[in-house]
Amino acid sequence: MKKIVALSLLPLFAGCMDQRPMEMSAQAQTELAAAIEGRTAGAAQSCVSSRDLRGNRSAGEGAIIFATAGRNLIYVNRPAAGCPVVRPGLALKTRTTSTQLCQGDIVEVFDPLTGFSMGGCGLGDFTPYRRLR
Repeated sequence: MKKIVALSLLPLFAGCMDQRPMEMSAQAQTELAAAIEGRTAGAAQSCVSSRDLRGNRSAGEGAIIFATAGRNLIYVNRPAAGCPVVRPGLALKTRTTSTQLCQGDIVEVFDPLTGFSMGGCGLGDFTPYRRLR
């Protein structure tokens, strides 16, 4: 009986492990295109130093754009299952034991005034985009 139950749950877990990027709406694609316009993509990284990050915003539920201090560099993260939209008035809360934010880390979107959680997601790789000079 235990084997039948375990096998019947297998499709649920397989869906959770699917790593294809979430499809983005046309509006989200436009927002992301505007953010990376005039920039060149670098090789994806599994971790970035959280000390270098200065803010974040969403491009729909399919991408989180992390700003850095110099403005010449941003990181785009595409959580595989999507992530609640970080809109004005909301923030990301991370729980990490290191000075880096890494692929697989869980972030929570929440309202800092009320503490109400909008949900969370697991981060994907970080793709750096540098401004062309």
